[in-house]
Amino acid sequence: MGMQEQSGTEVNLPQVRRLEAVSFRAWPAALVQYDGSWQIRLTGGHPSKRINCVVALDRSDTRDIRLRLEKASRKFESYGRAMMFRQTPLAAPEIIDILQQDGWRHIEENLVMTLDLNALDGYEAMDHLPTHDIGRFLDASIALHNDDPALKPGLAEVIGNIKPPYGLFLKEAPGNDLISSAICVQDNDIAGLVQLVVNPDYRGRGEGFELTYAALRWARLRGARLAWLQVTANNSSALSLYRKLGFTEAYRYVYWSPESRS
Repeated sequence: MGMQEQSGTEVNLPQVRRLEAVSFRAWPAALVQYDGSWQIRLTGGHPSKRINCVVALDRSDTRDIRLRLEKASRKFESYGRAMMFRQTPLAAPEIIDILQQDGWRHIEENLVMTLDLNALDGYEAMDHLPTHDIGRFLDASIALHNDDPALKPGLAEVIGNIKPPYGLFLKEAPGNDLISSAICVQDNDIAGLVQLVVNPDYRGRGEGFELTYAALRWARLRGARLAWLQVTANNSSALSLYRKLGFTEAYRYVYWSPESRS
């Protein structure tokens, strides 16, 4: 199924290309290689699918699809990573046909959403400035995501490799109880909210809205005019939050895994 048909949204391919490019800079892989127009993204220190996947960037690139998938799979295996193909509207339909024929399955659908920051409403919300305590932020982010603490060096490497300016946002309650954390990356006139997490004990109280709004306001004051984010399609609470802020869907992408093949 094509991405345009999946989302029910008219897809602006030039915008997709631009948002894909800024997303690669906002959440950088440790290793990036090209096979034609396919980008192979691998990161030994962190398992995030966004930095461990193959992304096709040109619909006209349809040569030797099975051979190239097999070659990429060997590269993923050498990194100890599960092979993932990330289908955006830039992927040739012929690739998806082969994935389906060969028994791959799509395991996650995501929305890319955008917001004109000039239209960001002036909500009454507490202001938050980025923290400069990177170690504390890393510990908090890992705890809030319920991730393995062993991932801290890998997360530090990913954040350390972000080239555009970024803000690390963290909110704690009295007594150092963690409430929420977020990462906002400002790439010239485009700002990406690449991570947001709220302590389950504090959800439903507007905490996610407050920190997201603070991060977007920080980016707008620094000259950003457009904001983007990625969110899983079944995350209804996050989608409700982002839509309340004015985000709308730009396009969708899905991950394909070969693990179901016999």
